[in-house]
Amino acid sequence: MTQQDDHDHSRGEEPVESPARFTNRLIQETSPYLLQHAHNPFDWYPWGPEALARAQAEDRPILLSVGYAACHWCHVMAHESFESERIATMMNLQFVCVKVDREERPDVDALYMEAVQALTGRGGWPMTVFLTPAGLPFFAGTYFPPEDRYGMPGFPTLLRRISELYRNRRADVDAQAEEFRAFYEQRASLDSLRARALRVASGEVDTSILEAALRGLKDAFDMTQGGFGGAPKFPHAMDLEFLLRMHLRSQRQAPRPTRVTVLGTAAKQIEMTPLVMVTRTLDKMAAGGIYDHLGGGFHRYAVDDHWLVPHFEKMLYDNALLARVALHTYQVTGQERYARVCREILDYVRREMTGLEGGFYSTQDADSEGAEGAFYLWNPREIGAVLDEDDALLWMAVYGVTPEGNFEDSGDSVPHVTRPVAEVALERGLEPAEAERRLADARLALFTARSRRVWPALDDKILTVWNGLMMRAFAEAANVFSSATYAEVARNNAEFLLNHLLDDQGRVLRSYRSGQSKIAGFLEDYASLALGLLATYEATFELRWFVAAKETIDHMLERFSDEDGVGFYDTASDHEQLIGRPRELMDNATPSGTSLAVEALLWLAALTGEQQYHARATQLLTVLAPAMAQQPLAFGNLLCALDRWLSPSQEIAIIGDPLSDMAQPLLSTVRGRFRPHTVVACAGPEDAAARQVIPLLADRSMVDDRPTVYVCEQFTCQMPVVNPVALAETLGDV
Repeated sequence: MTQQDDHDHSRGEEPVESPARFTNRLIQETSPYLLQHAHNPFDWYPWGPEALARAQAEDRPILLSVGYAACHWCHVMAHESFESERIATMMNLQFVCVKVDREERPDVDALYMEAVQALTGRGGWPMTVFLTPAGLPFFAGTYFPPEDRYGMPGFPTLLRRISELYRNRRADVDAQAEEFRAFYEQRASLDSLRARALRVASGEVDTSILEAALRGLKDAFDMTQGGFGGAPKFPHAMDLEFLLRMHLRSQRQAPRPTRVTVLGTAAKQIEMTPLVMVTRTLDKMAAGGIYDHLGGGFHRYAVDDHWLVPHFEKMLYDNALLARVALHTYQVTGQERYARVCREILDYVRREMTGLEGGFYSTQDADSEGAEGAFYLWNPREIGAVLDEDDALLWMAVYGVTPEGNFEDSGDSVPHVTRPVAEVALERGLEPAEAERRLADARLALFTARSRRVWPALDDKILTVWNGLMMRAFAEAANVFSSATYAEVARNNAEFLLNHLLDDQGRVLRSYRSGQSKIAGFLEDYASLALGLLATYEATFELRWFVAAKETIDHMLERFSDEDGVGFYDTASDHEQLIGRPRELMDNATPSGTSLAVEALLWLAALTGEQQYHARATQLLTVLAPAMAQQPLAFGNLLCALDRWLSPSQEIAIIGDPLSDMAQPLLSTVRGRFRPHTVVACAGPEDAAARQVIPLLADRSMVDDRPTVYVCEQFTCQMPVVNPVALAETLGDV
């Protein structure tokens, strides 16, 4: 599946700055993206009934412009066109102009992105869609330059054509709009029919679906550079998670691996196992320019096929998903380099993307000082001004900074690991350990120097769905690294979300900024919040997180279920009525709400034993299993859920104080390995509330007054154990 992103055109001429005297309705919004446009001369409206009412009253077409704060080409189009008084005059007289932050309104974005893809064959941002006053699309595109070039009309030319079309060929406009009305209605009908037709297939879904998906991933895999497909290259974190699960299956089943020839200075045959696919990808990414070697964290994607030059924005969701991949790969391999990547991602988020109250910010921009990537690029002169000559030469040899540069024709370089440290150390007469120490000191010095540059813009709105993903990453890392710090970050985030993004009716809200919570939550917000809370429960064993997760899932079932009771819509039953009700089934840059919901249902079912949750997950998985086999790159997270559904659920109940010295070795044994099919609950010996709320803990007690572990499969339990060696044997680790 191709992941959408902002377009890759060359920059236009200098922008036309908008005078400070202009202020439009967006000044009342909280989204940093919308506020960036609050002083445009355009008479912007936010999405809502006011704009639609004006369009209908004055019979004007609507210009819908959708983007997000970290989108480079959204900024380019804003400078070139939206700050132009000349263009604004034309727009304000002939159109009703509506601006949408796609991160706040994924429902609006999804519906109209379908129109863009239908009319142009591709999608991306900035998204430009022309609508009838009823909100139906009749023309759509993405980036348009300020004048005719790139083989496309300039934005003013386009506006004149659309205005003339709307005035003089109204029948054609209405016919096109009605085609989209029929399309949205038919899609909803097909969703329902497909669900009913495939419900009977539950007995036919088995591990062959997973094996077919694995074959599809192998076909798309780049064995030389890692990852899937060519340029531009995206991380595909969810597909890597699925491969780790298939590695666990391969350990049990011992299949014959595929052998491939890797071309290079010495061509050799390598077994293309799922684990090799993961480690090769992570190693190449962590060495490439897509990784921030000074500050930690991954950029959005690479514009080339070998991870060198990134699109420089940093997204919270990418780093949440990749932190978990690195963490789980560390659990599987024991290789410290993956633990380091995970820690560096999480420490970056703590340092730069976390608010004082505990919420996680959304994105850091690609641009600073009007130039893409300027914050992250280096040249030898800049490095020499920070480090002494020997350390500068050592650092540049390892991280590929040269006088020629590797970024466009600027003479600047994107730091990336070009040679092993041990090899460079040998050339320079250093012990590898000494070289590593000096490189670490140099990284700190360069990071400090970089911090004095003009920083990329920060989108500091807090989105529930992305916060849930990152909360889960911190909670899982807290378990694996026995980190009280990471557990506290997860706990603080959970507290923040429940205090600020949950109303008094238990409804989840989408977005928070500047003391305001707004926009009704979507399916992905509910499900991601629930998953983060469940992970935080397993990191802290504080019952309130489990209770909040279960309540959130129950609200999700009540408000998002479709008419057949099989799947979910992305919007709640009482959500604003749009021209269609979106239902995104495929995972894209982030997991779909559907796949997150299935994950949450399976997790809760394993902790509670309540079959209603398992049954709902079963219905969805059986409906979508054929599509997963055929298009694995579109269902990475849902494939992980299917793997869990097809595997025996292992439930672990611990009775005893989890903070006691005797309990810690037991917990370390449980948490030391990657166990994606395991849930863990814990209660102190006198904790009656936990036993009542979580059935897995009921009627269990300590043995010989020691913390005791009960290991169960499908709620059938083995003999309790009280020491780590016996526990490891019970878990099958030895």
